Amino acid sequence: MKYIDEYRDGALAKDIAKRIAAEARPGETYHFMEFCGGHTHAISRYGLEDMLPENVEMIHGPGCPVCVLPVGRIDAAIALALRPGITLCTYGDLMRVPGSSGSSLLKAKAAGADIRMVYSTLDALRIAEAEPDREVVFFAIGFETTTPPTALALKAAIAKELKNFSIFCNHVLTPAAIQTILESPDVAKMGTIKIDGFVGPAHVSTVIGTRPYDAFAEGFRKPVVIAGFEPLDVIQAILMLLRQVNDGRHEVENQYIRAVTPFGNEKAQAEVATYFEERESFEWRGLGEVQHGALRLRPQYARFDAETRFAMVTPEARDNPGCECGAILRGVKKPVECKLFGTLCTPDTPMGSCMVSSEGACAAHWTYGRFRENARQTDAGRAVA
Repeated sequence: MKYIDEYRDGALAKDIAKRIAAEARPGETYHFMEFCGGHTHAISRYGLEDMLPENVEMIHGPGCPVCVLPVGRIDAAIALALRPGITLCTYGDLMRVPGSSGSSLLKAKAAGADIRMVYSTLDALRIAEAEPDREVVFFAIGFETTTPPTALALKAAIAKELKNFSIFCNHVLTPAAIQTILESPDVAKMGTIKIDGFVGPAHVSTVIGTRPYDAFAEGFRKPVVIAGFEPLDVIQAILMLLRQVNDGRHEVENQYIRAVTPFGNEKAQAEVATYFEERESFEWRGLGEVQHGALRLRPQYARFDAETRFAMVTPEARDNPGCECGAILRGVKKPVECKLFGTLCTPDTPMGSCMVSSEGACAAHWTYGRFRENARQTDAGRAVA
């Protein structure tokens, strides 16, 4: 199948890995962050890290919108859903994300809250049309990829003159997070590591294009390579990053030319700009307050803004103190370095959002079991010794 089988050619992947090993300079280490959770899963699923030389390290970034949503926003959504007459619509992977005190949307639903899992913003819109006596709130979340559908739902709600539909907006912005990782003193206080370049997100870049990354390449002298999600996409992007570092270059390169252009989807960008504006600041789990890191509805659409319409308050709330999700999201720790991973925290009993979300780094490590293989190898080595 085009773009599937040909991008999963194991022999070709091994050939690219040999090139990486040959071109990686002895005595030098390379640290590349894959920002997107889809890339993290590709790396774990296809064992790409096992193919890289020891001096080329992949760092898992905060590229999962469910993972980076702070606990306070989950608590605010739960509190709203528990109000009489409210129907909260949300995507399935948000249902089990832990709030404070062990709460979650799933538990709130079990307690009687009207919380419905939907597959698209239009599903929520249809519920609002079918049930005019209910206040239907769509829990909007995601990077630039999922913002255009929310904008189109709002456009449709206006056209239909719906009075009972609103949006709890939690759409976040990728470039602001990358900038925070690179320059924020708050992140430095929390702990960070050396980053020599970025594997840029794929789906996000189909919307925003490659141009927004120019500032990081030029201002911070960090190369960025936009990559697709197939294993050959990712390993080729790693080779491209390594060559930039070796050449002393810091450019934005586009490996994912079959889907990404310099200007992105300008029609989608225009729809988003019509209905949304940047927030001055927004909290990201693991990164703290990110300047211009999220979107909100423009003032003229306040009647569709759930935060305004229902006077919502985001409480101060902290993660489970034993959960290392924050450190994992900013690349300081790997999932296996969390004391809860694989013991108290599993997909059946997730303690943090990195295990709940299908794109989370912890979920990737658990699903593909590479940490278990490494553990067996270590134990075998000890037995031989």
